[in-house]
Amino acid sequence: MKLALQLRLIPQESTHDKVKWAKDHGAEGIELAAGTIDAMQKDADDLRGVLPVTTVCGNTVEGKWTFDFLDPDIAKRRACLDGSKAILKFCGKVGAVGQIVPPIFGPPRVPDLSPFMNPIQLEDELAVAMLKELGPWAAEHKTLFLLEPLNRYEQHYLRKQSDGVRLMEKARAKGVGLLSDFFHMHIEETSSPQAFKECGKHTTHVHLADNTRMEPGTGDIDFVAGFKALREAGFNGYMAYECGISGDNDEQKRKNLAKSLDYMRECIAKTK
Repeated sequence: MKLALQLRLIPQESTHDKVKWAKDHGAEGIELAAGTIDAMQKDADDLRGVLPVTTVCGNTVEGKWTFDFLDPDIAKRRACLDGSKAILKFCGKVGAVGQIVPPIFGPPRVPDLSPFMNPIQLEDELAVAMLKELGPWAAEHKTLFLLEPLNRYEQHYLRKQSDGVRLMEKARAKGVGLLSDFFHMHIEETSSPQAFKECGKHTTHVHLADNTRMEPGTGDIDFVAGFKALREAGFNGYMAYECGISGDNDEQKRKNLAKSLDYMRECIAKTK
């Protein structure tokens, strides 16, 4: 298991300084936020030879974050799919694990067509079609389209790990993986370790945050139990921080982030 940091979280000015700090403090990879291809490529160039790009988080259309995969407007869906294809091609180019995508935020956008289909059933059909198109494209570029379940306060659709697995099994498309986020799981799963035991074989990337949504070690999530279940499921990939960093200034944030990285390494060591 390897620790990574989202580039935006590192309290330094330049990309060069952020990456150097990350490496000096034991991080083994960097996760980028979705943006324009040019901007992401510049970050990747700054990382070259220091740390690998692990993943790209989010989706963009013309540089703007967009999650219209399950929208009833076909033009919006098409633009969203094409935006994802561009990012997946970039992921393949830089050797990243994949692109992390929640297919929707908020409530359903499609109508309730009961008794023919309710919104969830319609969304499932759209999502399966999405995976059948984007999965093979990702595989062609030697990367993955990573489904991210979120908690109930951020979206209605994919909330549990089993929801992501359900879609993957319905689509049966290569090039698709599951993103497992400790923060969202702490809200939605009855037991995160049990969810990893049942679904962890599909996990290809992990997001780290405590139940406070701040850096690990600031709350009450049992990371050792979660890591043990992940390891038993065969996971040995990257785990990237996606969280806030506590502290009133950059110096405090650097200190707290370094402390958290030490804590995560201790948790990982206890699983061996």
